[in-house]
Amino acid sequence: MSLTLFVLKRVGRGLLTIWFAVTVTFLLLRLLPGDPALAIASTNMTPELRANLLAQYGLDQSLPVQYVKYLGQLLQGNLGISFTQGSSVVDVLMQRLPWTLLLAVSSLLVTVVLGIPLGVLAAARAGGLWDRTVQVVAVTGQSLFVPSMGILLLYVFGLRFGWFPIGGAFTDGTYGGEWYVSVLHHLVLPCLSLVFAQLGSYVLTMRSTLIDSLNEDYVVLARANGLPFRRVLWKHALRNALLPTTTLVGLQLGFVVGGAVLIETVYAYPGIGRGVYEAVTQLDFPVLQGAFILLAATVVVANMVTDIVYGVLDPRVKAS
Repeated sequence: MSLTLFVLKRVGRGLLTIWFAVTVTFLLLRLLPGDPALAIASTNMTPELRANLLAQYGLDQSLPVQYVKYLGQLLQGNLGISFTQGSSVVDVLMQRLPWTLLLAVSSLLVTVVLGIPLGVLAAARAGGLWDRTVQVVAVTGQSLFVPSMGILLLYVFGLRFGWFPIGGAFTDGTYGGEWYVSVLHHLVLPCLSLVFAQLGSYVLTMRSTLIDSLNEDYVVLARANGLPFRRVLWKHALRNALLPTTTLVGLQLGFVVGGAVLIETVYAYPGIGRGVYEAVTQLDFPVLQGAFILLAATVVVANMVTDIVYGVLDPRVKAS
């Protein structure tokens, strides 16, 4: 299979997945209990006012008509108007997106920086005390529910010791350099909550692939020729073992996004996840739809790019 055809197939599959996510989101949100008109007006509205409000937002039309109109607006980059805030959904999401990106990217970087060396050291000492300890910690982190870890860190280091803030993204009234320090201070606990939850995947993947690489013939031959184990490990075996671990970065993005949604709720962090929680309580359909589509598209695009890069690096993937 040529590279162009391989890329086109992956892009087409990604677009189909995004369309499916848009459709499911559209239908599920309309199954939520409650009256969306209450999010726009009050409980004391007259039947005429309720009918006018539903007509204004197109909620009085049949689902197929609403769906077709929504797809048309979506193709034009229009996500609608927030019921509760009265402003464009794009503007609402763009105000929150930088905070979610900061949390997701920082946790991903810290996880990779810690996970790869820990996996290498575990593989180098396979079967030893260090290896078993790393595996126990990794499996424990994978087993815990993300909000549970967030609440635990919040209680211990936020409430018990008071080392870190217990909510928000920065301290009001700070400016300049103090503001940046405050942002980093508030970021520590949410970031660590996500790091601990996803660290196990990187450690265990790195350990497993590196152990396989160390048993390859070229590594055995290099050791037989007298090359030091450390040089063989870091310069030869690690190079091949990094490919599956690098791919994991893209595949884990969905977990990072989902975890960020939960962690933002625990720490009242003003990202898209917190916005989703608030929109659910307020039945703000446009914001919910926009947030879900943005998050789904981010995950799909990241996985699609990862798939393409992996196919370029490993021709066997294109052949399949």
